[in-house]
Parts: sequence; C-alpha cells; structure tokens
Amino acid sequence: MRRHTFAVAVTAAAGLLLTACGSSDNSTGNGSQPAALVLYNAQHEEVGQAWADAFTAKTGTKVEVRNGSDFELANQIVAEGAASPADVFITENSPAMSLVSSKDLFAPVDAATKDQVPAEYSSSKGDWVGVAARSTVFVYNTTLVPENQLPASILDLAQPQWQGKFGISPSGADFQAIVSAVYEIKGESEGAKWLEGVKANAKVFRGNSTIMKAANAGEVPGGVIYHYYWYGDQADGGANSAKTKLKYFGNKDAGAFVSVSGGGVLKSSKNGPAAQQFLAYMTGAEGQKLLADSKALEYTVGKGVDANKALTPLAELNAPVVDNNALNGPKIVEEMQRVGLL
Repeated sequence: MRRHTFAVAVTAAAGLLLTACGSSDNSTGNGSQPAALVLYNAQHEEVGQAWADAFTAKTGTKVEVRNGSDFELANQIVAEGAASPADVFITENSPAMSLVSSKDLFAPVDAATKDQVPAEYSSSKGDWVGVAARSTVFVYNTTLVPENQLPASILDLAQPQWQGKFGISPSGADFQAIVSAVYEIKGESEGAKWLEGVKANAKVFRGNSTIMKAANAGEVPGGVIYHYYWYGDQADGGANSAKTKLKYFGNKDAGAFVSVSGGGVLKSSKNGPAAQQFLAYMTGAEGQKLLADSKALEYTVGKGVDANKALTPLAELNAPVVDNNALNGPKIVEEMQRVGLL
C-alpha cells in the first residue's frame, strides 16, 4: 500500500466540545471528560490518524487508532463480536464493510450523517457511509501501448491479445474489490469467465505502486491500479510514472468502478454518541476538506466538498452503479483461489 503524508492544519478554540460528547453514555464516569474512542483503521495510516487528531482537537475526545488491512480488521471484528473494543471502523474498500454489515455488527448511521454523503457512496442498509473513494484505472507505458490500442473495457483484458501485457496485484484488497465489482455488474457466470481469462493473461505483482513502476520501466505495458498511486507519484516528481498515462474506462464499464472507503459505528460500542459524532466529522465539510487539501489524493465523497483539483472530477468518471453493500469479499477470495490467483 502506498502511504501518503496526510498533512493537516487544525485550529480549535479552547473548551470547544460537541454537546453530546459530555453525555453520561459517553463519559469516563466522572462526567468531566468524554470517553476515548477506538478506531479500527484500514485506511491509509496517515489518513485515519489525521482525522482522529483533528476530531480530538475539535472536541476533546481522544481517539486511539489501531491500524490494519481491510479484511484483517473486518475478520477481527467478526471474531470479537459484541466484545469488540472498536467504536468505529473505516476501510479502503467496501467489501470489508459488507462483511461486517452481513453479520449485523454495525449500528444504524445517524440520519444527519447519512445526508452528508450521496446514497451511491454508502450502504444500502444504512449502517455505514462512504468516507473517501478511489477510481479504477489502467496505467500504461505510452511507448509500449498506442492510445488506439488501449483496452476499451476491463473485460478486454481476458482476451488472448492481452496475454502477458498487463499487471495485477491479486493479493491486495484493492484488486479484490475490483473483481467484486465485475462479478456484481456482469453476474457470476460472466465474471468467472473474465477472471479465468485474467489469470491466463496477467503478470502478478505485489502492490499497485509496483505495477506502476513496472509499466514505467517497460517491464510490462500496463496494469490495473487505483488512480491515486499515479497522481501521488506525479506530485512527487514523477520518477516512477513519467513514461505512463492513465486510461479511464468510463461508459459505466466495470473498469470504471469507483471503490468506496467506508466508515461505520460498531453496534457494540460503549461510546455510541461520540462514535457517531466522529463518523459525522469525517464525512462532514471539515473532515472532507482535510482530505481534499491533503496529499492522499483520494476522492472526497461528502456533499459540497470538491476533491483535490489535480484529479479528474468524480462526476466525470461515468462510473457504473454498484450496490456497495453487495460486494462479496469472501466469495471473491474463493473465486480467486479457484482460478489460482491466490
């Protein structure tokens, strides 16, 4: 996973507390200080920590951040059940949120918080909301792949002419989320045929950045990654991306899938009001502005907050409509094991 510096500048007036943070259900017991929250963070470490620090500065509520990967933490929450110490869970991709949701372990999201995020970036059950997003793209070496020979659809990568000409990172939650979207959009039968073709054609790498570097070095003509790896390298001088460009599939193609980073409050949380406030902060104008102004280069999803100006606007990606809470991570892992990608 590429780690970005998530620099934030936070100013807070002394004594500024959100009123509900001092309630009896959300206190340390003496009524004077709000309880600390535990955040299970599968987002970039810098992103989760920056939101936590900013929320603490604003409200006085401390947030303990415990970092891990999407399914590492999702499976931990499922195993912990009602005994989980987590108050809030945020991810990079939504299939991990779907897993926790399927076990009915999230509390309903406060109505005002749901209203801050368009429905297409949240759970259809109303138990988690989007906090950020990233777009699927095809990164390619411009000297190896003429623009008129680029794949029109991500489905084209299963065709024989693409054998050995693109890279994937099957062990990562990013590519697994993309596969989940193909299955959801095209159906299991067509998705399975596509995945078999990808297994036959793709070169396997570990990590999106590695794919981009390989394409830039001419080791492989192209690869399937998320957009922000390329934009992040470009912002850092382009040493690992100078010879590449991005292909956005558009046209509501499965390859135009926008993966949602989710956030939810655990039903077992003993600090429910403060946990809901933290989720509201991340998805609200202030939290989303921190994301937009950072070097993370992920898309904002909160209403009224535009993403970093360097990015192709989210509204122009013509992404397919996907039920984010229907992306079946465990099923996709089984499918990828079946074809030999895992």
